[in-house]
Amino acid sequence: MHKEAGSVTPYAALRLVPSELSLVPAHTVHAVFELSIYNHSKGMYYGCKASYSFDFKNFYSKEHCLIPLKKLLKSSAFLVEDSCVFAVEILKIDACSPEKKAVVVQKKPTTVQNLFVQEKGFVKGTYTWNMNNFLELDLDHSVRSPTFEVGGHKWYIRMYPRGDLYSTDCLSLYLFLDASDELHLESKKVAVMTLSILNQKNGKHLTKNSGSTLLSKYQCYSCV
Repeated sequence: MHKEAGSVTPYAALRLVPSELSLVPAHTVHAVFELSIYNHSKGMYYGCKASYSFDFKNFYSKEHCLIPLKKLLKSSAFLVEDSCVFAVEILKIDACSPEKKAVVVQKKPTTVQNLFVQEKGFVKGTYTWNMNNFLELDLDHSVRSPTFEVGGHKWYIRMYPRGDLYSTDCLSLYLFLDASDELHLESKKVAVMTLSILNQKNGKHLTKNSGSTLLSKYQCYSCV
């Protein structure tokens, strides 16, 4: 359900995200890759080639639109028995150290992932976290909200008053799926979320939106 700037048409889109454990502080990883969707009727992948430089502050690429969502849900070529096939091929990887020295990176094979798609409405819900003692917080440490439930799952917000490793100059908010929630590791769901902070003088919210994101038990969303 990704929408490009200035467009109202939702797309099925992909973006590439390296594992945080694979990123080294102050190192930059430049990747050239191709994201695609499989056409079962023609036996071919259709997609786009892209490149991106990943580091600790830029750890996911932009979304790349592959097919309008409306077209995908009506298609018998891309969507077969409620399943569609997406792929990523890593064409080239270059890593640089702070001293601008090249780092040798092994190339790995193409990964193909079957994703289950359902044409159903999203379960909606909201949660408001009122914090009455903000100035009394230890601003160098994160604060966790009470656990709340939306869509049959338990969630919580973690706030970093002075930012964290990925945003050192502004307040950061993260939405987590609670570790006690019984969502199996192999289970995947789609979520679209908005995090906001209220300007109490004018009643308006400063808001950041996420695109559609696949999540598993311990993954989180971030908003800065």
